[in-house]
Amino acid sequence: MKSNTVAYRSLSAQVLSTRQCEEIFAGALEVLERTGVTFHDEDAVSIMRKAGCYVDGIRIRVPSQLVQRALLSVPQRVALCDSRTGERTMFLEGYNAYFGTGSDTPFFIDPYTFERKKSSKASVAQACKVIDALPNIDFVMSLGIVRDVPQLIYDRHQFQAQILNTSKPIVTTATDVNGFSDIIEMCEIVAGGEEALRQNPFMTLYAEPISPLQHAWEAATKLTLAARKQLPVVYTPCVMGGGTVPATMAGIMTNGLAESLSGLVLNQQTREGAPFIMGGVFTIMDMNSTIFSYGSPEFNLLMTALADMAHYLKLPMFGTCGCTDAKVVDEQAGIETAMSILMTQLAGPHLNHDVGYIEYGSTASFENLVICDDIIGMARRMARGIRVNEQTLGVDVIDEVGPGGSYMNHAHTKEWSEREFYVDGLMDRQGYDAWVASGRKSLLQRANEKVKGILEHYEPAPLPKEVQNKIQAIVERAESKLRAGYQK
Repeated sequence: MKSNTVAYRSLSAQVLSTRQCEEIFAGALEVLERTGVTFHDEDAVSIMRKAGCYVDGIRIRVPSQLVQRALLSVPQRVALCDSRTGERTMFLEGYNAYFGTGSDTPFFIDPYTFERKKSSKASVAQACKVIDALPNIDFVMSLGIVRDVPQLIYDRHQFQAQILNTSKPIVTTATDVNGFSDIIEMCEIVAGGEEALRQNPFMTLYAEPISPLQHAWEAATKLTLAARKQLPVVYTPCVMGGGTVPATMAGIMTNGLAESLSGLVLNQQTREGAPFIMGGVFTIMDMNSTIFSYGSPEFNLLMTALADMAHYLKLPMFGTCGCTDAKVVDEQAGIETAMSILMTQLAGPHLNHDVGYIEYGSTASFENLVICDDIIGMARRMARGIRVNEQTLGVDVIDEVGPGGSYMNHAHTKEWSEREFYVDGLMDRQGYDAWVASGRKSLLQRANEKVKGILEHYEPAPLPKEVQNKIQAIVERAESKLRAGYQK
């Protein structure tokens, strides 16, 4: 091999230069020192005061050295595991890009009737079953909010539906710190104890600040509990350019990063070395409809830039892709989901959610999910690039076959077509006559058939019955406490 050369290159995408990352980081530090953030939690305020922040009621101004200290103490990598085997399947580091669904959509598209219905415990269980079966979907979020149970404790039901129907790592939500505590207890039962879960976590919580620059009691208490338990936590600003943050791309980045970093400081001041995953859903407010746009070109630009910031800061990142503003799975959905997935794969954020969303995050589509599964496979193939070596150059094979020969039955073709070519399950590449003979099916029809096939024939790896019973007891305990509270 020649020295001082690049031997292998894969595709990649970058929006920000190192200098631009430095400027955005400096801007976020200035916001935290000059403007500050609010914490609506007494414990959080006390922690930040003891750390050396400037405190004025609930308004906290964060010195830049505390951010720098937090960046030195936080782990630069997080591993997530299979809940059934304990195998470490996801490594949030470098440019590893993993893909999963989103969480609390109020509606889903029924795959049997194509009606837009309220999400339920049954629909979440269905979603997790489909996710578990798809080879390119690496982790699970609920792809629906459980709306047919008391909403103050929906999170216990939601996590139960997830853990019973998948062994893949789970990113979950919780109504408050009490719900999060119950979910941790469920996970400790599955893992075999508190220490076992800490060593091989298969669950991480998704929590959010409120833009601009606010940390609610619910979010702050989840951050501190995760730190005390030494469990990974995702902290994700959902900023809307021109609505909750400035309209400029750099201003969006600066405000969102300030929110993430102030959450990081609280998390690390609670327990240094606790695993923390920065992230975001950075987009714009569409000025015609006022929606939080999941399909705009600015969304892809901002999420790629956020990945640049995560790599610059050496932090694991929670990204967003595979989603659309379209109300049905149509041409718009295909364009928007494909662009965001490819950009994400090339930029290399680590834990990328919202695959399968339609209607700007309001509705889940299982059909869109299985289509995105194929898109992810294609994006991963593109990102691998072209390998050039003695075998792949094929000089000996070319000489052996010679002018006018055929490669179809050659051993080299069999070996390397399997290694080099992406084989998808949904994209139709038949000739026209064969397509007509097979029923003239559209992509949506093929996706729907695949969804129904999974729902009717696939079974995820089960948990032991005694573990299922203990999880059910925690859900019933939460229901009992809720009833007792109503009685008072």
